[in-house]
Amino acid sequence: MSIAPSRIGRRRVLRGAVAGLVALGLLLWWLAPWSEDPPRGTVTLSTGTRAGVYQKYGELLRTSLSKDMPGLEVRLLTSDGSQENVRRVATGQADFAITAADAVQTYKLSGAQNADGLRGVARLYDDYVQLVVPPGSGIRSVADLRGKRVAIGPPKSGVRLIANRVLRATGIDPEKDIRPFADGIDTGPGRLGQGLDAFFWSGGLPTDGLRTLSEDAGLRFVPIPAGLVARLHDQGGATRYYRATNMPESAYPGSQHGSTVPTMAVSNLLITRADTDPRITEWLTRVVLKSRDGIGAHVHSAQLVDVRTAIYTDPLRLHDGARRYYRSVKP
Repeated sequence: MSIAPSRIGRRRVLRGAVAGLVALGLLLWWLAPWSEDPPRGTVTLSTGTRAGVYQKYGELLRTSLSKDMPGLEVRLLTSDGSQENVRRVATGQADFAITAADAVQTYKLSGAQNADGLRGVARLYDDYVQLVVPPGSGIRSVADLRGKRVAIGPPKSGVRLIANRVLRATGIDPEKDIRPFADGIDTGPGRLGQGLDAFFWSGGLPTDGLRTLSEDAGLRFVPIPAGLVARLHDQGGATRYYRATNMPESAYPGSQHGSTVPTMAVSNLLITRADTDPRITEWLTRVVLKSRDGIGAHVHSAQLVDVRTAIYTDPLRLHDGARRYYRSVKP
């Protein structure tokens, strides 16, 4: 059955009108002043393991959001960490997540599902790689891990990504040259010296899961020297997001005894998808920056969240809602 040309014309006109209204609505949203009426709805935030910084930050952020956006329900999901968080956001299992920049780039380079749909909301703070051993251990370098029982983090964690890369850069095959375990910050400290010779952790400073143990001098940190970080950079890809640094002596004073520890750091990002409601994202970005001091009183690393650095969410482009907030506060 054929359709009359006039009907086809009317449909085209209707589709054009609808597209025009959508474009006009987006333009008005972009140009409109900040609304005092916060958006409502439900969002899911994927965090991390229960004893980790991601989880604590997520809980505190949810509390702050409930004050500024009372009509927004925030559901928290625990996870293995960065790798799982990136995948959850990309596939729609979560709306927002905290993840390390190297895990985002690894996901993008893999060409996995909807990698191009990922967007940045804010750069938060840096994770520091912490290689932990008992105080009396003979392990003094990464190379000394050969043949030892080493926790390299859960399979979907950012710790696992980093630990495997650090080991390989040292010439250690993580599947053959050590006895690998999947313990994270929730179980690793309790098994140190009792089933584990060492464990890797990557997190903000200090991490509560290590603080108590460090106060009793129950651990020691193994250095990751700048030369090793340089070898990681030579691998290319996501390793460019690692930077050589020192863990400050104030991080765990009970175990560091006034000394810094050479290590590496990677930036943490708050991420979302391109199709997330821009108004919710705009408000959420505002609360992230506004609540810095309140959250920072409990999560020390969160004190470093700053509007001047939050906009740098490489390797992701900013979400439209986040960009609108940053432009609204640009001096």
